[in-house]
Amino acid sequence: MAMEPTTRVVPQVQEHLEALKERLLVMGGLAEEQVRLVSAALVDRDVDLAARVQAGDEPLNILHKEIDQRCVRVLALHQPVAIDLRAVLAAVKINTDLERVGDLAVNVAEAVHRYLQHPPVDVAERIPRMADLAQRMLRDALDAYVRQAVPLAEHVLQTDDLVDALKNEVSAALVPVMEASPAVIAPALDVILIARHLERIADHATNIAEDVIFMVSARDVRHHGPTA
Repeated sequence: MAMEPTTRVVPQVQEHLEALKERLLVMGGLAEEQVRLVSAALVDRDVDLAARVQAGDEPLNILHKEIDQRCVRVLALHQPVAIDLRAVLAAVKINTDLERVGDLAVNVAEAVHRYLQHPPVDVAERIPRMADLAQRMLRDALDAYVRQAVPLAEHVLQTDDLVDALKNEVSAALVPVMEASPAVIAPALDVILIARHLERIADHATNIAEDVIFMVSARDVRHHGPTA
């Protein structure tokens, strides 16, 4: 008796894009939580919390590989065009940026761990402010990605200047402190390093926002360029 041929329904590109979006949001939530925890470790002088961040990078690495594989499959099997192609390319880049945010959070945690071995250095609340801004930028950039909200992505780009200014203020404030008291050089250098890592996290949030603008409107605004 002849058997009916089995029909396999291949999901459409949109279904793959929705799955990519969902996985990126999971990854973004993990990255944002790492930034939040490492900021709390610094403010509360919590060595155990800093160690938790240092050990918490593996889920991000696993998602990084999974999302890359999903993107490759969409490109290979469906050959998307126009906004769908831009969405896949944006997902590839956002995936990399989120993985780097996780790495930088670990770097911050390592510097926080060293810093907490010393008496506190006065940083005038700039570091927690930087961490809060970087976390908010990351959240807003991912929200802009989900909602395809160009104005929100543009707001993220503008906020990056404030983080840059705070990083410069941290260095400027601590240089004379180190000159006056060599005993604080080691912890002050760690604070400067923490500020640098947080500024890089904000840069990756900015990259995500730029990718959102390109995905939605086909405008390349990297390096302040307005080109379509």
